[in-house]
Formats: sequence, structure tokens, C-alpha cells
Amino acid sequence: MKKIVIASKNPVKIEAALNGFRKMFPDEEFAIEGISAQSGVSDQPMSDTETFSGARNRAENASRERPGADFFVGIEGGVEEKNGEMEAFAWIVVKSKGDGFGKGRTGTFFLPPRVAELIKEGKELGEADDIVFQRTNSKQENGAIGILTDNVIDRTKYYTEAVVIALIPFKNKELYN
Repeated sequence: MKKIVIASKNPVKIEAALNGFRKMFPDEEFAIEGISAQSGVSDQPMSDTETFSGARNRAENASRERPGADFFVGIEGGVEEKNGEMEAFAWIVVKSKGDGFGKGRTGTFFLPPRVAELIKEGKELGEADDIVFQRTNSKQENGAIGILTDNVIDRTKYYTEAVVIALIPFKNKELYN
């Protein structure tokens, strides 16, 4: 059994990580543990670069906190202004105990102007969603993507596909040495 440590206690991120590993390695069994690990970036990353750094830092910090695991996963959601609009996305970084890395990014979607305004005022995306959509703790449920798509794509599904993408180097080791 392979052990995965995900640098989050958010049940959505834990489920997405486990789903991604199971999809890519259906013949393996996995145990997963969620831990709090620092991102080293802003609570709400405001650029692609900062978001990627947060995911990588989380994976690195998780590997230091639980060095006996096989894989360490960092998931970091971020936003970035583009042409007067604000896009949302997440980076996933998977580190193996042998120091191999895989990286994947979710699709990008654009936030409603009111949500973007609240983020510019200093709110995190989840908090802005809760205000605009009159929800509570949406980031541990379906998130902005689920709210805006009426759950055609919920937050778990959104992250799962990017975890799969981040696992490509581990599925194809001979091509990524």
C-alpha cells in the first residue's frame, strides 16, 4: 500500500487527490493523510507564479513533516487579473519520496465581477463566494466552480483531473527521467 500525504485538511482536496491516484494507478492501494502544511505565499495567491509556488511549497513542507510517505501533494488555488477580468485556477504539485515531481494545473474560469471586487478588497475566493452567493464554507464543498456550473463540475472533480495530470511523470517514468 502506498501512502499519500496531502498538504491540506480540506476534505475536497483529500478526496480529489485520492481520486486522481486511483484513476492513474487502479491496481494500487492507497492510504491518504491530510495535514496542515504551510504554503509560504499569501492566503489568496494573486498570480500564476505565486499559486504554483504555494503548491510546490506545500508538497515540500509535507515531505519534511511526514518523510515516510510515498507521495506528497500540494494543491493551491489562485487568481490572476487578465485584461480587466479575474481568472481562477489551481496548481497541483506531487512530489515522490525519491524527489521526483509532477505538476498539473486545472482549467481556468473567470469570476463574476462582484466576486473579483471582493478579492481585490482583500477577501479570499471562498469568503467572496460565501458573501456573493450567501453560502457558508463553500470552499470545503463545491467551491466557486460548483456554484457557477450548478455542480456540472464541482470542486472535487475540478481538482481530480489536475491531480491526474500531475501524475503523468509517475505513470510514464521512462519518459520523465
